[in-house]
Amino acid sequence: MTLKNKLGIHNPVELARQEELLSKSRALELFDSGLLDSFEVGTYEGLRRIHEFLFQDVYDFAGEMRTADISKGGFRFASALYLRPALESISAMPQTTFDEIVEKYVEMNVAHPFWEGNGRSTRIWLDVIFRQELGKVIDWSLIDKDDYLFAMERSPVRDVEIKHLLRSALTDRASDREVFMKGVDASYRYEGFGEYETGKVPGEVEG
Repeated sequence: MTLKNKLGIHNPVELARQEELLSKSRALELFDSGLLDSFEVGTYEGLRRIHEFLFQDVYDFAGEMRTADISKGGFRFASALYLRPALESISAMPQTTFDEIVEKYVEMNVAHPFWEGNGRSTRIWLDVIFRQELGKVIDWSLIDKDDYLFAMERSPVRDVEIKHLLRSALTDRASDREVFMKGVDASYRYEGFGEYETGKVPGEVEG
C-alpha cells in the first residue's frame, strides 16, 4: 500500500524516489540554513520540527503524531493510546553523558511517533544532542547497515551493541558539512533509500 502523499503518487517505487529526492534536499537546507540549531534539543518538539521540515513536501502528516499503532518486523512500537505521555517522559530524560543520550535515543526509537520517517528524523535528532552535550556527532558512514539494524532491534532489552557501534563512530567534526551529508546518505540506506547522494540531488526544492 502506498502512503497518501501530497504528490498524488500511487506507485510505491516512484514515491520512494521522490521522497528521497525531496527530503534529502530539505535535510541539507536544514543544515546550511542553521535552522537545525534553532530547534529544541533532546525533546519531542525538537524531533517534531525536524520531521516536519524533512517531509513537508511529501506528506500532510509531516510533524504530526501518529494516531494508531504501528509495527515493523513483528515489533510493535509504543501504543498510540499512551504515546503522548511517553514522549513527555522521553523528553525529560537526562542527556548529559554518552550513555544517557543513547538510552534516550533507544526510547525515542521505541516510541516511533510518526507514520513514516522516524529513523531518519531521529538520527539527526540524536546528532544534535551529541553536538550540544559532547561536541561530537556520529559518522554514520562508518556504521554497517546490518550491524546497526541488528543492534537497534535488540536495543530495547540490551543496548550494549548499539552503544558500542555509536561510540566507535563518534567524531569531533561536529559542524562538518561533509560528515553531515555522508551521515544523511548512510541513514537513508538503513531504510532502503540509496538512489541520490545528499548535495548531488538534481534540481532544488523551492522554499
